[in-house]
Amino acid sequence: MLSFFRKLFSSEKNKSYTEGDPMKKFLIVGLGNIGPKYENTRHNIGFRIVDFLAAQYESEWETVKLGTVTTFKKKGRTFLLLKPSTYMNLSGKAVKYWLTKEKIPLENLLVVADDLNLPFGTIRIKTKGSDGGHNGLKDIQDVLQTTKYSRFRFGISDDFSKGRQVDYVLGEWNEEELSKLKERLEMAQKAIESFGLAGVNITMNTFNGK
Repeated sequence: MLSFFRKLFSSEKNKSYTEGDPMKKFLIVGLGNIGPKYENTRHNIGFRIVDFLAAQYESEWETVKLGTVTTFKKKGRTFLLLKPSTYMNLSGKAVKYWLTKEKIPLENLLVVADDLNLPFGTIRIKTKGSDGGHNGLKDIQDVLQTTKYSRFRFGISDDFSKGRQVDYVLGEWNEEELSKLKERLEMAQKAIESFGLAGVNITMNTFNGK
């Protein structure tokens, strides 16, 4: 019985979710906090975007080490979607683990997060930069020991009164935002696919500010 479980865990550890040329594999990380309490909050837009993307390809999520993952392929590229289960402030461990495990180069990493400094739904993709006060990005930067990784910032605006930032970020979308969210999710999907198919520079030129 013991040998059976050893074999089971060993096969899971060695299982690869991506194959082929490392330059054609992409890790797309949606940042968020796990649990129904956070599901519809602004801070969880990273989870929501990768969930939307997976749904378009009818990809099923699988619970794995440090998160849940799924994959889809498009025009010879493999996209590995990851939702870390470490909570927002400890996202770096999951990102590093899956980059290493699947042998995905750092330049093929895209981290999706919310941004208070952008108007609602606005997209801004950058290849490097500061964490901008975002604890998830800060932890990834600390663990990877670099600021040179691509990040996809989705604007949630800063429509809150003084001292109410936490309540706003961890609050749920209002009716006006929800009415516009599907169109914004569709735009986010196009931008992420472009990142893998056309490269980050073309993607930034095409989608930043939209």
